[in-house]
Amino acid sequence: MNASPDRPPAVILAGGRSSRMGSDKAAVLLGGRPLLSRIIERLLPQVAGVGVNSNIIARLDFAPGIAVFADTVPGHAGPMAGVLSAMRHAAACFPAASHVVTVPTDTPFVPRDLVERFQRALTEPAQIAVASSAGIMHPVFALWPISLADELEHWLLTDEKRRVRSFIESHRMAVVDFPLIDAAAGSIDPFFNINTPADLEMAERWLPFIEDMER
Repeated sequence: MNASPDRPPAVILAGGRSSRMGSDKAAVLLGGRPLLSRIIERLLPQVAGVGVNSNIIARLDFAPGIAVFADTVPGHAGPMAGVLSAMRHAAACFPAASHVVTVPTDTPFVPRDLVERFQRALTEPAQIAVASSAGIMHPVFALWPISLADELEHWLLTDEKRRVRSFIESHRMAVVDFPLIDAAAGSIDPFFNINTPADLEMAERWLPFIEDMER
């Protein structure tokens, strides 16, 4: 498969251990559908293809055409290990692509214009575009130059803290601010993430408002 310049590939990062949820977040049901399924549905129209980085999932029964692959570095090295795997996957499967988009698996309200806005923000090829909302950066919602893969692998193997922000902020970056979603239920952050059963209950309450707004 080849990515056209205006449609990079995307990878959903599902490599975490879901310890606070108590079960694999990717398979948690929101509105009767797996959380991961909802994110795939929101991303697919925006990109050349979607893959899933997971150290738990072997395949997606509800989406058999979606590639699933584990971290390329051992030891549960954190979200940046998933970003590296996304870069390696994109380089192998989308040779025309210069960038790859990453989003986490626990964020069901991913903006439907995420990729378009990322690309508009880039002013140079080596730049990283990263999302923010309400003044808060969301560093694994990003558009990454695939050319950074070797550098990122070295950083993962040598940096003890492996802080996502520290890697991003050591490079040229464009911070893209997304507005909160105004709904009858109140302001909803489009990057709201589900870490606990209580978060899932909140997302269930918000879901009808989001779906009504997008119809």
